[in-house]
Amino acid sequence: MRLARLAASVCTLALSVTGVTVALAPASSAAGSSVYSVAPYVDMSNSQEGLLDTAITGHQLKAYTAAFVLGVGCNQIWGDTLPIGNDSFTDPLIAKAKSEGASVIISSGGASGEPLAWTCSTQSSIDAGYQAIINDYGVTQLDFDIEGAAIADTAAAARQMQAMKDLKASNPNLKFSMTLPVLTSGLTGDGVNIVKAAKNAGIKIDVLNIMAMDYYAGTGTQMGQAAVSAAKATLAQMQSVDSSYTYANLGITPMIGKNDDGSTFTLADAQTVESFAAQNSVGRLAFWAITRDQACGGSANSLPTCSQISQNSLAFTDAFVPYEGSGSGGGGTTSDFSLSLSPGSASVAQGGSATSAVSTAVTSGSAESVSLSASGAPSGVSVSFSPNSVTSGGSSTLTATVGSSVAAGSYPITVTGTATTGSHSATYTLTVTSSSGGGGGGGSLTNAGFETGSLSPWTCTGGSAVVSSPVHSGSHSLQVTPSASGTGECDQTVTLSPNKSYTLTAWVQGPYAYLGVSGGASASTWSNSTSWNQLSVPFTTGSSGTVTVFVHGWYGQSNVTADDFTLS
Repeated sequence: MRLARLAASVCTLALSVTGVTVALAPASSAAGSSVYSVAPYVDMSNSQEGLLDTAITGHQLKAYTAAFVLGVGCNQIWGDTLPIGNDSFTDPLIAKAKSEGASVIISSGGASGEPLAWTCSTQSSIDAGYQAIINDYGVTQLDFDIEGAAIADTAAAARQMQAMKDLKASNPNLKFSMTLPVLTSGLTGDGVNIVKAAKNAGIKIDVLNIMAMDYYAGTGTQMGQAAVSAAKATLAQMQSVDSSYTYANLGITPMIGKNDDGSTFTLADAQTVESFAAQNSVGRLAFWAITRDQACGGSANSLPTCSQISQNSLAFTDAFVPYEGSGSGGGGTTSDFSLSLSPGSASVAQGGSATSAVSTAVTSGSAESVSLSASGAPSGVSVSFSPNSVTSGGSSTLTATVGSSVAAGSYPITVTGTATTGSHSATYTLTVTSSSGGGGGGGSLTNAGFETGSLSPWTCTGGSAVVSSPVHSGSHSLQVTPSASGTGECDQTVTLSPNKSYTLTAWVQGPYAYLGVSGGASASTWSNSTSWNQLSVPFTTGSSGTVTVFVHGWYGQSNVTADDFTLS
């Protein structure tokens, strides 16, 4: 990631790790030290740091990542060439943020420098240098951003992991993240070798944070979906080295707005990433950078200081702050897990069957045994799991078998995972179609204007319901009700012609109304309006033709109303 300014004469201002430093706070007094699920980066040397204060005091940001500390031989400095623990510019900013209740992660490295393990070959000096950061800033989390040629330095990676092993022994609450570049296909081979270096040292990387940006795959790249693809591929690579890694050990960091390669990460992309993180209990969400989270104004038109897109100030911060994941990045000691289904719905002809992957993840504490069960299936439908229980972090296959006499209709089936610490559930929507009528072809949405007065066959979360006011047309509309920690969502799965282009439209009103499709295609859009407005989402089906249409609101916001859906 970028660094706004880096002066040339760094060596003359470097401070020995054994020299005198000014401690800002003892490690035990770090404010909110367990809150790190959302920790966007702040460039501490680009003259835009006032946005951090506004994000904390006015936008509920609870943690951030301060960048960057650079190694210079066996010494360390901030990127503006001042020594750590004695930087008259950066240190007061960090102290002020702490006083306002924000936790800080100190990041070393970046696009213009390297962490200490890459510039110093003396293990004791590396350990002492990293310990100095912990002591000077009272932190329990360190981040190491490795880019360029540095990622191929296997000797430095080995020193880094030995340092983390040493420091974890003397700082039991210490967690660390490795921030690495990715392609949409995952880590490079050198990135995988860094994961292997941790394995060889006998430790795990608490959060492997992927830089979901600058793929140089074309300006038309869908950056939200690209980040999701990179995250899935990266976890598979991590698990190939150590099977105990879960999404709780993964962080996702896009570059908001314009990227260096000309692609654009939009607010809709932010929603895609946040939704994926929520579904999979990702350990950390971040972005580069709070100090860019604003539209360009006046003569400013550069990537370091603004997003180069039209946006409200701190709009991306607002989009990520509601995420309440609690993986390895978040601390906590009580064991817990998450449960998700993929796909979450299916359309099956009488006499047929369907499968879904039941995935679990450790969200806090340790892995535990999770027993799987299903309830709500109609007579004639059997639901089985293979295996019937998993260790959290593992997965099972659900199979729903539909008898030939089961009545056509939509049936919500509750899938529950139960452990000693509690249980979690997810809904699997099974739509049974007549075997004589088939389920393919053009397809259409059922109850698209909600004039039946009921939700069926839509499946909704929370308090969502059909209402008689306000309506766009007819007598009824859909009211989607978010909660303090959930978006609120209504879905309908439909089978269309495979590999064909369609357009989904609907009329919506309310704050942050999202419309889209998932499953066999992925596309969405949103609006924020107090009056009715029509959203339109073009998409192309995959080989199955099956997609799930969805509409949802936003955490902590008021109701969203939707009406008159069409598929054409």
